[in-house]
Amino acid sequence: MISLRNVSQQASDSALPSTTDSLAALCRLKPLFCRLFPEQLSSDFTVVIPTYNGAERIKTVIQRLRCQIGVHNIAWEIIVVDNNSTDTTAALVRRYQQHWPKNVPLRYEFEPQQGAGYARQRGIEKANSPLVGCLDDDNLPWLNWVYSAYHFGKCYPAVGAYGSRIRGKFESAPPAHFERIAALLALTNRGDRSIPYRPEAKILPPGAGLVVRRQAWLDNVPKERRLAKKFGNREAGEDLEAVIRIQQAGWPIWYNPRMCIYHEIPEHRLTRSYLTTLCWGIGLSRYHTRMLSFARWKRPFMVLPYAANDLKKIVVHLLRYRQQVITDTVTASEMRLFVASLISPLHSWYRLCKPKN
Repeated sequence: MISLRNVSQQASDSALPSTTDSLAALCRLKPLFCRLFPEQLSSDFTVVIPTYNGAERIKTVIQRLRCQIGVHNIAWEIIVVDNNSTDTTAALVRRYQQHWPKNVPLRYEFEPQQGAGYARQRGIEKANSPLVGCLDDDNLPWLNWVYSAYHFGKCYPAVGAYGSRIRGKFESAPPAHFERIAALLALTNRGDRSIPYRPEAKILPPGAGLVVRRQAWLDNVPKERRLAKKFGNREAGEDLEAVIRIQQAGWPIWYNPRMCIYHEIPEHRLTRSYLTTLCWGIGLSRYHTRMLSFARWKRPFMVLPYAANDLKKIVVHLLRYRQQVITDTVTASEMRLFVASLISPLHSWYRLCKPKN
């Protein structure tokens, strides 16, 4: 494997004053080699962008990446993973490739199996670097996101994955009390200091803006993840499942506030219908993600304690908010989350027992 970052440096170290022209020629060949043989190169950092019918959304993401600062000494690449789109995503990427800077490969991969989890898996497998940053097609990275992500990974080599600070860019005003469920839309702000996610807190970063060590992912995250496949009602949690598996393997998970992202949230994702459906899906995935933290023999003994806690939340919610459980969007969404969490063991067992077609 040839490191892009070291090509010019190695040539410089061995060059004599009389070989200036040869050195210049070698430097000019570097972009061509990068374009013709990207699979044979070793980069420092890879940005993976899964997208489904995101031709309009992904334009801004690509432009933000083109304007990154502080990356002149970083060998990095971008992989757009087309998750079986039916729009002009492929043609859009090809147009960008024609005029894209040669020193940063812009690659296109196609993942036919539907689901963001499968698309992210394909991108991580195809990455040519030890660090892989994941952006959704509605994530707008700040100008130093790549630099901050790469620098943190180099400074903390024992960290297996780390999440970004994510703020919302709203098309319309969010509903009242939205801050209570903001984290469910991948909005994360844990302050100005880098901190670890403590396993006992049962809180982890979302997949949007997540950076992972490629080997930690490949060694511990199975290609076929249960929550990657939707079943019946809208389920969620495939990203959380992957991060839990990395954490359970002994890799620390951190939060890096210097990696700033703006998450574009259109008006329809702030409606009552969308938010209650989202919370229901997250709740249905709770049993599976909760049990990943326990050895198999312990799992049957954890069902009742979790159920008692979910039931307590439902009762407290009813007593505290009363009619707002029906009239207020955020309160109704929270109630749907608690109820779905309570029945998630039954949903999970039904899913396992249901005959496959």
